Amino acid sequence: MVPQSQSLPVVSSHTEWDPLEEVIVGVADGATVPSWHVTLKSTMPRKHWGFFQEHGGKPFPQDMVDAANRDLDEFAHILEAEGIRVRRPERVSHTKPFSTPDWHSPGGLYTAMPRDLLLVVGDHLIETPMPWRSRYFEVHPYRKLLKEYFHAGARWTSAPKPQLTDESFDDTWEVPGDDEPMRYALTEFEPLFDAADFVRCGRDLFYIRSHVTNAFGVEWLRRHLGSEYRIHELKCRDTKPMHIDTTFMPLAPGKLLVNPERVDELPRMFKSWDILRAPPPCASDDLILYFSGKWLSMNILMLDEQRLVVDKNEHTLIRAFKDWGFKPITCNFTNFYRLGGSFHCATLDVRRRGVLQSYF
Repeated sequence: MVPQSQSLPVVSSHTEWDPLEEVIVGVADGATVPSWHVTLKSTMPRKHWGFFQEHGGKPFPQDMVDAANRDLDEFAHILEAEGIRVRRPERVSHTKPFSTPDWHSPGGLYTAMPRDLLLVVGDHLIETPMPWRSRYFEVHPYRKLLKEYFHAGARWTSAPKPQLTDESFDDTWEVPGDDEPMRYALTEFEPLFDAADFVRCGRDLFYIRSHVTNAFGVEWLRRHLGSEYRIHELKCRDTKPMHIDTTFMPLAPGKLLVNPERVDELPRMFKSWDILRAPPPCASDDLILYFSGKWLSMNILMLDEQRLVVDKNEHTLIRAFKDWGFKPITCNFTNFYRLGGSFHCATLDVRRRGVLQSYF
């Protein structure tokens, strides 16, 4: 731990559990339905494919956006009450069309999920090369904060801006059958990854290969970070993988939360850790989740090695956290679920009080 009297760089975060001091919380303003593409087909619930095909480029209903913003504001107030500095991105509309020389998008997505587009490794802010065309300019509402952090001493890098031409995607992708090998919607034409496919345990980062992260992207990050860090793949049982934080989440040194439906085998380095298997989610089957499934229950935010924020409706998980020795702080986030994420997705932990070390 860093002594209280010793100041940290303005950007400094090495793990998912060191004491949180400053965080960016997203906003839902201007949320827009992404246009239909194989990257949605490979990740979105089949029952909502028609919704995306019909409404791509149109704004989400305003009452849905307002409800999500109420959840976000309550969450931000809870964090502030816990002594954490909360920053927010600029509020913009994502309904404006845009294009490159190779393709056109009728609109963007939202400014709700900073976890997807920015990766913090130590004092380093990395803009990620996300594969959804609708998210091509999503980092712009965060640029004011990024420039502020840079001027205060942080390192700021953007991964190679992807072309996202048709060569980047496998348009023939279909959900593989039971006896068929896994297929991904991305090719290896260029480096692509979402930051939310990675979690940090000091010198070790863990990731899943997914429909938004290819091997080229992982190799770019490995070379960019250099020998100071080790990057490990987690194998999971999921035909539509996208983002690791509903599958695998390190909570504290020696304690790991896993999704029992997706994780069969863990890297050997976790042999001595307590493996906490998440109980089934409590969310109602009537809850409309356009982007995801009910395992968003696992998408919690650690404030330190004991305190964490969890949805107040996940009663079984809350009891489990207490039994495991944690101190859950509850917040209503069901309305935000409908935009495809929860507490970990909606945040970027800019500064945590800790030092770079190995836990294995």
